[in-house]
Amino acid sequence: MMGERTTEQPALFYGFSLERHVPADHLLRSIDRFVDLTGIREHLRPYYSEMGRPSIDPELMIRMLLIGYTHGIRSERRLCEEVHLNLAYRWFCRLGLDGAVPDHSTFSKNRHGRFRDSGLLRKLFQETVARCIAEGLVAGEAFAVDASMIKADANRQRSTPGDDWRPPDDPGRAVREYLSVLDDTAFGAATPVTPKFVSTADPASRWTGANGGLAFFAYSDNYLIDLKHAVIVDVEATTSVRQAEVEAARTMLDRTRVRFGLKPQRLAADAGYGDAANLAWLVEERGIEPHIPVFEKDRTDGSFGRADFGYSHKTDSYACPGGRELRRYWQDSREAKARPPADGIYRYRARKADCDACSLRSRCRPGEAGRKLLRSIHEDARDVARKIALTGAYLTSRRERKKVEMLFAHLKRILGLDRLRLKGPNGARDEFILAAAAQNLRKLAKLIPMPAPATA
Repeated sequence: MMGERTTEQPALFYGFSLERHVPADHLLRSIDRFVDLTGIREHLRPYYSEMGRPSIDPELMIRMLLIGYTHGIRSERRLCEEVHLNLAYRWFCRLGLDGAVPDHSTFSKNRHGRFRDSGLLRKLFQETVARCIAEGLVAGEAFAVDASMIKADANRQRSTPGDDWRPPDDPGRAVREYLSVLDDTAFGAATPVTPKFVSTADPASRWTGANGGLAFFAYSDNYLIDLKHAVIVDVEATTSVRQAEVEAARTMLDRTRVRFGLKPQRLAADAGYGDAANLAWLVEERGIEPHIPVFEKDRTDGSFGRADFGYSHKTDSYACPGGRELRRYWQDSREAKARPPADGIYRYRARKADCDACSLRSRCRPGEAGRKLLRSIHEDARDVARKIALTGAYLTSRRERKKVEMLFAHLKRILGLDRLRLKGPNGARDEFILAAAAQNLRKLAKLIPMPAPATA
């Protein structure tokens, strides 16, 4: 028999508790344990006026932003609607049933002003790292670094050839930010190469076709992670070129050492970080073992390669497979040999008479008189990386390095950050920092179990 719902007379008063209606296993309930915003008002106090109407509570806005980035809500307009309707979101934001949700425009005004000027978002991220360290999730022994390209909020059809781009007479915020970072090694000063196209809406984004498909405008999201539990210990936004990403890795390593006292014993990365200058910086200046493939070019025509020539530090010369000696250019003066070359490359060459009389000439240098070799001024650091590549620890690092790639996959597929919503270098920086903080909070919620409920 079909039942019918009986409608009773509505009660005059209701007793309702948000606390009872949020499930014990809800993600936000677990994250809330690690969110401490008690010092946020004191941090922002110099950026507020002592007079006027009271502002929106900054803690409320930060909690709403954390909800957006931990749950993949990209639009702030939609975020306000979700917080208005969702009981768990209201509970996390400390809003009662009748609590007013701020307008979405409030976020833009504070992001471009107080939040950015005070460095609040960076401070929020660093507090998540500090909490991960306090909970024992960071060992500080092995780090990995990598970068991933995130599409910029720029239409590829609305662009100007790089050689023809000129700033407009009345530049907007994104253009002003681009002009301010032209001398920054993470953006304009990373490479002297002029990009093929420059975006009209966001000129700091980089035109790139590195993914192999259609070219697009992008920024690079750089992560430095601890390999114990893949905790993000630092994050940096750069233009999408290799030189900027390598410089960002150095910046993050130094900043992590100063801020948290973390100095890893080894660093894992892909071959893009294996240039001679970067390996020398790691080995000689920071004392970090580079578990990185050495970026080098060698012969592929079947003739003797560089590894077939032995180098002697005592005589500063190479010995070829035929037993002949290759020295620094014979005609170089003694004064010239004492100075490092401008391009950072020493050149070694065998005597033509030795090569002409050698029986291995056809296998060594087909079609040419004398064999030449190039040696970087940082070759000792490259040799250190080559020796490490033969160890079992290197294989372990290569396998564990995939954790940073998994973080980028989670960022794009689960949190929905495959395309930026904010423009300019500061907009990219804000989004990357908030996303990294959200990933660390989710990591804490996953690895640190909820305490058992107290018995009556």
